[in-house]
Amino acid sequence: MHFTTPVELSKGLPSITHAQQLLLMGSCFAENIGTLLKDNSFHCDVNPFGILYNPFSISEALKEILAGKQYTEDDLFFFRDCWHSPMHHGMFSAASVDEVLRQINDRLLQAHDRMEHTDWLLLTWGTAYVYQQKDTGRIVSNCHKQPEGSFSRRMLAVDEIVREYTLLLEELRKRNSGLKVLFTVSPIRHIRDGLHANQLSKATLLLAIEQLQTAFPDFVFYFPSYEIVLDELRDYRFYTDDMLHPSPVAIRYLWERFSEVFFSDETKKIMEECESIRKALAHRPFHPDSEEHKRFLGQIVLKIERLNGKYPYLEFE
Repeated sequence: MHFTTPVELSKGLPSITHAQQLLLMGSCFAENIGTLLKDNSFHCDVNPFGILYNPFSISEALKEILAGKQYTEDDLFFFRDCWHSPMHHGMFSAASVDEVLRQINDRLLQAHDRMEHTDWLLLTWGTAYVYQQKDTGRIVSNCHKQPEGSFSRRMLAVDEIVREYTLLLEELRKRNSGLKVLFTVSPIRHIRDGLHANQLSKATLLLAIEQLQTAFPDFVFYFPSYEIVLDELRDYRFYTDDMLHPSPVAIRYLWERFSEVFFSDETKKIMEECESIRKALAHRPFHPDSEEHKRFLGQIVLKIERLNGKYPYLEFE
């Protein structure tokens, strides 16, 4: 007897390894997976613009990374005692314009420098709804709590998403012939859109990705995180208290399913050793100045050195 309806995962997809460079962009689900990848010593750059939700904001951010854009004060606006970028998450906002520009430009430069060496681009779309500034028509990534009357809200059409990403993917591939792109749709429900509208939004994203996969079958792939949560974890106990975001248990389950598809046996073995080191480093001693604890730390250092000797590309924070 089966108590779930398992989602069939694609077979024979390219592997993700510790030797590769990864760039993750999109909703907070990208942050969740990015954190787990970093914890397991993968080379990751996660959300250089902060959390982004809609396909057009992610596309615009990627274009700015490719162009090596550097922000100036003209790209920002002042509201409620802080400077903000309409392209960036509120984590970049600050009372000082110089501080905002420093944070934004540092992250942009870092992402630009790594872009041509990136092996995997993992994009998580959250919603097909966008907010456009009424005075400019520009789609913003974040409204930063400005009055709703300043924006018009609409849902992107499948065709316009496909057109936008067809051009973008062609440009990305032209600059980096070895790049592979993995799309996923966030399982987080956007309740503000309404439950029916949220389903229409997710369906729009899924249809757009399907068309992009058909157009670029050699380097565009899909991981069904949305379907796994809806069909394999069909219970509110797998959500946080807001009943919208997947719980830590659900995220861990998605990570296990992700690992099934993209990690080789060797990669999983490296991850086990990294996990052992991470748990040891997280240990809080009762007597941190004792000789016993110093010997314990020395053993961890030796373990890291041995692992780095075998796999010199590993990253330990």
